[in-house]
Amino acid sequence: MLYVVTLLFMLVVGGFLFLEWGSNWGSSAEEQSARMPGDTFFEGGPSRRLAMTRAVTINASPATVWPWLAQMGRGAGWYSYDWLDNGGKDSARHIVSWIPAPELGDASPIGYLRHLDHGQSMAWWLGGLRFAGATARLVVDISLTRKGDQSRLVIRNSADASGVMATTALLVFRLIDSIMAIRQLVGVRNRVECFGARSENPETPETGAKDQYQLYETIFASGEWAGRRGREHAAKWRQSAVKDGVIVSGPLEPGSS
Repeated sequence: MLYVVTLLFMLVVGGFLFLEWGSNWGSSAEEQSARMPGDTFFEGGPSRRLAMTRAVTINASPATVWPWLAQMGRGAGWYSYDWLDNGGKDSARHIVSWIPAPELGDASPIGYLRHLDHGQSMAWWLGGLRFAGATARLVVDISLTRKGDQSRLVIRNSADASGVMATTALLVFRLIDSIMAIRQLVGVRNRVECFGARSENPETPETGAKDQYQLYETIFASGEWAGRRGREHAAKWRQSAVKDGVIVSGPLEPGSS
């Protein structure tokens, strides 16, 4: 009995330490407390909230890093565990030629692009989704700054939740996100430092297929798309962008969701 209690205690303590480490991996106290554009999106919402700020230093200029961030989740994959969050497709290891520059109203599996300062920051907003028995909202804030000859990349994933399962939902999100987000930051850094701004990958040349590097659909503000049509909720988040007045409703490219 004592062995079981001790084991459970160690698991609880270990889990707590992992969450504390993973929730703010690589970031300074100053970065954790700094205001980011997406923070204001939660105003007036539920009191149960969670903010996780992670950061990494990259040995390249912001001008080299930004194109990798601009295409992330917009047809190039997520640079994380591809077998988990990209349907087994390999995220791009070059700057994909046909992915347009980001625009407000672009819609992806993580919401729509609600804030954009080209070359410096962007924020994705997901205005409401049922998750683990609660209704949750999500912001992904991305900030890129120069640090001498290097770049400092800070990504804050925030959420609030309502309902009887709100606390549990946020805990589950915190656990999953701590695993995936760290891998994503490392994936960005490794791609930039290994491949720079290369425009092609000789190992896997572009085929022109919209889902070559990303399974889940993204719908650009223009109505064009990437990923596999109808996979995940990009069409729903596009409608949210229309409702919020970020983009004007218009016809999608033929065949899109």
